[in-house]
Amino acid sequence: MLAPVRKHVLILGAGFGGLELATRLSETIADAVRVTLIDRNDSFYFGFSKLEVMLGRQSAEDIRLHYRDFEKDGVEFRQETVTGIQPSARRVSTDAGSYDADFVVVALGADYDYAATPGFEQGGHEFYTLAGAERLRDALADFEGGKVLVSVLGQPFKCPPAPFEGSFLLHEHLTQRGIRDSVEMATTFPMARPVPVTGEVAQMFRDGLAARNVRELPEHLVVGIDPASRTAQLASGGTLPYDLFVGIPIHRAPAAVADTGLAVNDWVPVDQSNLRTRFPGVYALGDICSGPRNVPKAGIFAEAAARVVAEDIAASIAGADPPAPYEASGICYAEFGDGLVSKVEVNFLRGDAPAAQRYDPSLEYAAEKEEFGAARRARWFGRS
Repeated sequence: MLAPVRKHVLILGAGFGGLELATRLSETIADAVRVTLIDRNDSFYFGFSKLEVMLGRQSAEDIRLHYRDFEKDGVEFRQETVTGIQPSARRVSTDAGSYDADFVVVALGADYDYAATPGFEQGGHEFYTLAGAERLRDALADFEGGKVLVSVLGQPFKCPPAPFEGSFLLHEHLTQRGIRDSVEMATTFPMARPVPVTGEVAQMFRDGLAARNVRELPEHLVVGIDPASRTAQLASGGTLPYDLFVGIPIHRAPAAVADTGLAVNDWVPVDQSNLRTRFPGVYALGDICSGPRNVPKAGIFAEAAARVVAEDIAASIAGADPPAPYEASGICYAEFGDGLVSKVEVNFLRGDAPAAQRYDPSLEYAAEKEEFGAARRARWFGRS
């Protein structure tokens, strides 16, 4: 008797969502599926690790987790760049060939549009990429004082606490160098308050900025910078001076989805209960997707979504009842400097409004964050 033909699951993107989905499919239904995992890069790194590179505490190679070490039954990794998606046919083209699949999961994340902020490429810095974190590290080594401006350049953006973590850690770094008294720090952002999950959570970050003498400028959007005069232009028409400009770049969906019929208003809309797109057998999860209710772009939510998608694929193959709906829940850790880390337990979709429990910065949560990373290194890459 012939064995049943395994369904082909094609996962585009090997970040939090792609890695967890491939792992879970291998663990639960390896006899029913074969999985192809595609990513343009040769390695993965946690977003929070870039802060360590920015500060010179770790090198780029220290934080890389190579995909060659991702070994799961029934999963094949291929380093290729996605060049086209035909969602109605579930066909994907890459720079190395094409694939047909029974299920396609788009987990390509978000790209950065530096050119959307005039002057930023020429005169600004960022720590949202590994190369950017390295350049900022080198700029900090030469920085002797003046005005530091940290600006969120648009919404949505990955990891809502990260811009403020950057300010907290820059404060720590400049203090350790003994030059903090000769530095004026400010942060601008288009939101009414930082990390606006709930008022209590936002206040924790506002208190952190105030305690470190970082001027908070909410609802201030920088739309361009002039490297020659070292001024930032605001949407309101005003300007702000700087000597070191650190921006959170404008995000956009990867070009591979632009003309596929998947994207609407730059992002891929999904049914937020199960992450299905409007095309049968095609899912989207993580930073690339959108829905009627706001879910932040962060790895913990992509990972949680991957678990739901794995269960939904399994149910589809078996003809079983669908899984419990995606709730967009998770734990977010944030660096406040001096070894202190805060924790927020959050849920975005279970109730009518986001619910969050705030835990103020402590060394205890720093240890928990270390375990968070260690557990995923072990689960996905077999590393301690």
